[in-house]
Amino acid sequence: MSLRLASFNLFSGRSLLDGLVDPARVVEAVQELDADLLALQEVDRYQDRSGGQDQAALVAEALGAQAHRFVPLVAGTPGVPGWSHAPRTAPHHPPPDGPSYGVALISRRPVLAWHVLRLDPPAGRWPIPIPSRPPRLMWLADEPRAAVAAVLEQPRMTVACTHLSFVPGVNARQLRRVRRWLAGLPGPHVLLGDLNLPGRLPARLTGWTPLVSAATFPAPAPRVQFDHVLAAGLGPEVSATGRAVQLPISDHRAVLADLELGAGQA
Repeated sequence: MSLRLASFNLFSGRSLLDGLVDPARVVEAVQELDADLLALQEVDRYQDRSGGQDQAALVAEALGAQAHRFVPLVAGTPGVPGWSHAPRTAPHHPPPDGPSYGVALISRRPVLAWHVLRLDPPAGRWPIPIPSRPPRLMWLADEPRAAVAAVLEQPRMTVACTHLSFVPGVNARQLRRVRRWLAGLPGPHVLLGDLNLPGRLPARLTGWTPLVSAATFPAPAPRVQFDHVLAAGLGPEVSATGRAVQLPISDHRAVLADLELGAGQA
């Protein structure tokens, strides 16, 4: 009668305390969330910086998942010269070999179908504020983005994961496009992810219900909510409680929503 949903910007599994990536810490973090559906962003696959791990597979095994999908967005290492857009593969095809980086959705519930929406990046280079002293700007090219959705067998609903652009305006347009795309998949709908949009803005842009209202970034002393759980069509018989969770890795806090389902949806 219950379903736990969570979203976590993995930050490649890096700890802010020592800058290292330890697979044991990644396992500890996701097991603490204990989610039935876990949306992950900034996920490494076969990257030297994270010990060559397939992090989506590592997390799926740690949670005892029935299924998972990793969607590569970058081939190579983001921010390192030589990275490129990852090849676009179908949801049922394995990711290409070689280092990559993207988003993932992990499910402990049976999945009837997987769907992927690709979102092209804006052209040019864009400023990113660096929290240094004094503060400075770094100019970066944006990466391709995507949403990956799982249509669940039970409860019958669609749960999606995304990580939207950091470019203002572009992220809002991407969010509206994801909402329209999800409307064509079986409802109810839940969207999880790092939307790079603050506070209640995603709820206003979509008209969907926010299930978590808590600051998530930066993790040690969060001032803004970039990580969201938005829902549409759950019905009055479904109750939800949400919170943000600080974990031993990442510069974001995770967001977690517990749903209590009516008998018709469980």
